[in-house]
Amino acid sequence: MSIINTIAILISLAAIFSYLNHKYLKIPTTIGLLAIALIMSLGIVLLGKMGLPIEDQAIALLKGIDFNETLMQGMLSALLFAGALHVHLEELIKQRWIVAILASVGVMTSTFLVGFASYYIFGWLGLDIPFIYCLLFGSLISPTDPIAVLGILKTVGAPKSLETKIAGESLFNDGVAVVVFLVLLGIAGVGGHGDHEEINAASIAALFAQEAVGGAIFGFVIGYIAYRMLSSIDNYQVEILITLGLVFGGHALASALHLSGPIAIVIAGLLIGNSGRKFAMSDKTREHLDNFWELIDEILNAVLFVLIGLEVLVLTFDTTAVIAGLIMIPVVLAIRFFSVGVPVSIMKVRQTFTPKIIRILTWGGLRGGISIALVLTLPAGEYREALLMVTYVIVVFSILVQGMTIGKLVKSR
Repeated sequence: MSIINTIAILISLAAIFSYLNHKYLKIPTTIGLLAIALIMSLGIVLLGKMGLPIEDQAIALLKGIDFNETLMQGMLSALLFAGALHVHLEELIKQRWIVAILASVGVMTSTFLVGFASYYIFGWLGLDIPFIYCLLFGSLISPTDPIAVLGILKTVGAPKSLETKIAGESLFNDGVAVVVFLVLLGIAGVGGHGDHEEINAASIAALFAQEAVGGAIFGFVIGYIAYRMLSSIDNYQVEILITLGLVFGGHALASALHLSGPIAIVIAGLLIGNSGRKFAMSDKTREHLDNFWELIDEILNAVLFVLIGLEVLVLTFDTTAVIAGLIMIPVVLAIRFFSVGVPVSIMKVRQTFTPKIIRILTWGGLRGGISIALVLTLPAGEYREALLMVTYVIVVFSILVQGMTIGKLVKSR
């Protein structure tokens, strides 16, 4: 099937599901789309059991879509930029220490704790998965997904300081997690930058600095160039085109230079969303830019969550892996509670936090498409199939259950 037809089918499904959710379910869009897509997937499976060929056609469509490539090299940069545009830099600077610690130390702590826990749990269940793959699982399941988190935050009505903490962490920690994942992939000898190099502490530190710090510097540079271009003209069509070039061209160039594209785009988005909006745009341009990126955000979000829901059709179902996923749900939440609770408790000595902040950050740490995209980069085989099933179970629970209830938790402060 051609790429045009594939896009046409996905956008059509997203439109129909969005209508059904808005008309009947009336729940947050991302959650509603995932729920409807899951129901549709199960319906397709049942029709397939009844002899209708629709299941084979749906599976052929999904197998023709590289989920990892579609999200990590396509959608992610636009979604991160759209999210960063509306994060207030002054508020983020006030929360810089907690955001930085959660997005770095928190992710790495969670990676190793989940890795150790999953190694023993998988072994106990009879899943023979090597320790390095368990660490890879820890790195891909630890970051909170900015796409899922920002989508839910829009409907929660959280205080600005709390929203900044959650959004700031989610925007940055996926970039850190991707770097950690690449390092571990290299150690495993199945990809990443470490394939042909000796892996040691120095090379790991160098890779981390190159990807994360280099990505941040690169993001500032391309963001500043775009800012200067925006400030020199007053034509909203051209200015929107400049931001599109910044997002997609900037991400592609960062990847080519082995820098973190997600971190670069977040930094560029923060620069354009704050200094750019204040000093480089007219009111007319600002309004059009906001409307444009809000629309892009909604469309890509809709397509992504439909894709996540349909992905169940191509999973290799294994009862043991499903049980492992169900067991790992409370384990991952407990480790999230620990990795968030320790730094917040230490910082409470000098800083005032929102009531129930640890519980809100724990329960609001949704997992989403990034986790699925990363697990799909693992080489094909039994390890990937088992870890994909475990990851999918956790992601679906996170979006449907945590996403549906985080609003009540925030309002009950």
